[in-house]
Amino acid sequence: MKIYTKTGDKGLTSLIGGTRVPKSSLRIECYGTVDELNSYIGLVRDQEVNAARRPLLKEIQDRLFTIGASLASDPEKSKMKIPDLHAEDITLLEQEMDRMNDGLPELRVFVLPGGHQAVSFTHLARCVCRRAERLVIQLQEESFVAELVIMYLNRLSDFLFVLSRQMAHELNAEEVKWEPRM
Repeated sequence: MKIYTKTGDKGLTSLIGGTRVPKSSLRIECYGTVDELNSYIGLVRDQEVNAARRPLLKEIQDRLFTIGASLASDPEKSKMKIPDLHAEDITLLEQEMDRMNDGLPELRVFVLPGGHQAVSFTHLARCVCRRAERLVIQLQEESFVAELVIMYLNRLSDFLFVLSRQMAHELNAEEVKWEPRM
């Protein structure tokens, strides 16, 4: 099978269900941003500090692929069975956050991204996750988006913040505090 089809050479692409849309459409921007997020999660997963968390981060990547498939489907025309999210997927993120938070110092200030390259990669993933969430919320204003998609992205950005703190703690890296100038 050839990777290139040439069907997108005029700026259109097909959703699952066959609907052709411009590559600049909000739906394409949404699942493209989720794909970008998935790539950043892969980068975070590959950090040595996350060796024990690799299965969890792979699970998150699998769920992001599920979200991408959902967003790539025409909600009115697709007859194809698409994998879906479950409430347990969100619960897993919450449980992992609670577990990590138990061993972290109380957060009393805002922290800036940085302190260690691995931590910075995680903050990048968090920012891309927030962008994906904003775009999907915008898409929901004009088209069907499963409620769990938005909930998962919201919880995942929180998870990535807590993960960045956990990684900094494990790496003995400085949590860079925001010091507002008054």
